Amino acid sequence: MERSLSMEIVRVTEAAALKSARWMGRGKKEEADDAATTAMRDVFDTIPMQGTVVIGEGERDEAPMLYIGEELGTGSGPGVDVAVDPLEGTDIVAQGSWNALAVIAIADRGTLLHAPDMYMQKIAVGAEAVGMIDINASTRENLEAVAKAKNKDIEDVVATVLDRPRHQKLIEEIRETGARIKLIPAGDVAAAMNTAFDDTGVDILLGIGGAPEGVLAAAALKCLGGEIQGKLVPSNEEERERCLKMGISDLEKVFYMEDFCSGDDAIFAATGVTDGELLKGVQFKGSSATTETVVMRAKSGTVRFIGGEHSLQKKPNLVIKP
Repeated sequence: MERSLSMEIVRVTEAAALKSARWMGRGKKEEADDAATTAMRDVFDTIPMQGTVVIGEGERDEAPMLYIGEELGTGSGPGVDVAVDPLEGTDIVAQGSWNALAVIAIADRGTLLHAPDMYMQKIAVGAEAVGMIDINASTRENLEAVAKAKNKDIEDVVATVLDRPRHQKLIEEIRETGARIKLIPAGDVAAAMNTAFDDTGVDILLGIGGAPEGVLAAAALKCLGGEIQGKLVPSNEEERERCLKMGISDLEKVFYMEDFCSGDDAIFAATGVTDGELLKGVQFKGSSATTETVVMRAKSGTVRFIGGEHSLQKKPNLVIKP
């Protein structure tokens, strides 16, 4: 991949964040998601690449744009797999809560996992705890391993978990160890990414979330030197059949980093829509707006935080065609 694509995809996540942030706290998650998706698709048309959506808004008959298999870009440039979540945290934006992001990952063609749209059990950590976790180990064993890797007492370890009834037993297990918990309403891509930054105060992600989000999280952690493991959790016979069609007959199969993102390179970008531990959300003032984005590349190990100031008069549609 060309390194210039790093800045190109920042333009895409910025546009999605700017459009969807107008819906913050207004209780209309579908409108917020539509705004992000449309803006993201418009800017993709200007990017010099031959992209194919492998993680997107659904199958072609489920989504009008950014559907799985859709071709993106100008048609020139490198061939890449594209994973997108135009608005990770639609409920977050609707409620005006924390950690909504516009997210993109790209990698060399054929290297990103085509994860089915179903649940996945996940465990993720930053660079300090790589090689120390095991999704098949007990909750206590994993928390003790992370504590040892980060030279902390287990009482100082913070696990982030989606606040869902399905996690009641997991939450009880974490509390029994003495570790602390940060319950989140949504947004486990942000939560996984946060494990790699000390300033966020998060040490490990545990629990069940979406499998497509697992691919996005893996791309981010690949850039950050972190680790993620996952196991598909089909909830009905139809989803079990989808696993079989993917060639996954063993539902205990563990997906490792090389399964999620098999190449030696990936580029990941996320722009804050609402404020979070890592990124500030979009701020509007009159005819201008500010954004904060993190963009990173696995091959170089570069991580950049980019503050953007946008004139909404000069670029009202957030895209200038080449």
